[in-house]
Amino acid sequence: MASTFTTRTITVTTGSAETMHDLTNACSAFLREAAHGRNGLLNVFTPHATAGLAVIETGAGSDDDLLAALRDVLPADDRWRDRHGGPGQGRDHALPALVPPHATLPVVDGELELGDSQSVVLVDTDRGNPDRQVRLSFLS
Repeated sequence: MASTFTTRTITVTTGSAETMHDLTNACSAFLREAAHGRNGLLNVFTPHATAGLAVIETGAGSDDDLLAALRDVLPADDRWRDRHGGPGQGRDHALPALVPPHATLPVVDGELELGDSQSVVLVDTDRGNPDRQVRLSFLS
């Protein structure tokens, strides 16, 4: 069987507050159109210097815990040398070192293989960039 590659970019509006946006449904919808029951890999990538992707439980407080932990590790204050975008935004530019801008996930029989309670989320601490792009790519 020949390998296939399908890709699509989606726009996510994250607003003006620190947030985690659940991408799991968008990933599943993309795979329904692209995978056609095949096995392969889903790569999720966001081309932003101030956002990342995580596989985490959502809805039970873990999402708020992650944002709180990021505020502790990367406080929005004047300690940062990187002032691109204004004081305090240097922490947003350090975020992808801790929450990478990509995730590669298994696809089995055309469906995303996540564990119980796992979701794919976009993590965005940059309050000045309300619209994000996310590229979904399926390789079989």
